[in-house]
Amino acid sequence: MMRVGYPAILAAELFSDFPAEVELIALPDDLDHEIEIDVWIPDPYPTKAMRIWPRLHGVRLVLSLMAGTEWIPGTVGPRVTICNARGAHNISTAEWTVSAILATLKHFPFYLEVQHGGVWKRRFEASAHYACITGDSRPLYPPVMLEELTGKSVLLVGYGAIGNEIERMLAPFDVKLMRVARSARDGVHSVSELDSLLPQAEIVILILPSTAESHHLIGSRQLALMRQGTLLVNAARGPVVDTDALVAALNSGRIRAALDVTDPEPLPEGHPLWSCPNLLLTPHVAGSSPQFAPRSVKTAADELRRYLAGELLRNVVQAAV
Repeated sequence: MMRVGYPAILAAELFSDFPAEVELIALPDDLDHEIEIDVWIPDPYPTKAMRIWPRLHGVRLVLSLMAGTEWIPGTVGPRVTICNARGAHNISTAEWTVSAILATLKHFPFYLEVQHGGVWKRRFEASAHYACITGDSRPLYPPVMLEELTGKSVLLVGYGAIGNEIERMLAPFDVKLMRVARSARDGVHSVSELDSLLPQAEIVILILPSTAESHHLIGSRQLALMRQGTLLVNAARGPVVDTDALVAALNSGRIRAALDVTDPEPLPEGHPLWSCPNLLLTPHVAGSSPQFAPRSVKTAADELRRYLAGELLRNVVQAAV
């Protein structure tokens, strides 16, 4: 019988839909003995998973509960097939992305300060902030208190499952969408065209995997190509953006950003990003809804059924050699 190891911290009922012909083995964080398993479902937190990996033997297949699997190949080696949880986090990550855009354009972080300060008249500061960040110095009246998403030009960098979901959620806002992926196809630009597209965008969304090719894809040159007041949204991975270059761009007042991921991560106390202006920062929470575990485990169960049936796996990110 095939033995499948999973994090003991997850409720056993989540695995009730797993194939009957497998034996489920709950693996505690403090596993203190060697154990043979065929399939490993690692803890979503890499530090916990890597702690018990040396005690696992016989693993042929890893079914990650995450979309990103950056740490897994270097841990398990090339002789293990690795699948990610593609599709499981589409909704929550796309909702975070759209929420972060709207929160920034509606100046919600500023209005939260106004609420905490209890001074109603401070709302007029929003007009000066708008003029400063966008460069729009027209004498607008009544004063500008927020901005609209509808009709804005959006550059979506990364056009996989989550990118598709973000596009679906942006559709009611009638945005002008430009899509970028590794390779060009109908309606999608190649990443080699990124520099020529950046000056056209008012919002740039990053939702691509962290790879050698995407490392610091957004650096000083790309940030300089963005128009005044561009909103950079990173729901991908921190290393996709050069942090030092981003800090400089934010402090200069040229752009604004909404980040769910950073480099380094976790972001240490005292890091310059914490105090940057024009920044909305959340601590890598975009996928962490109550549906995280049920959807991810279901994705793993579906993949396991294909594996048992000898069918092609859908979400392979590394094939065993």
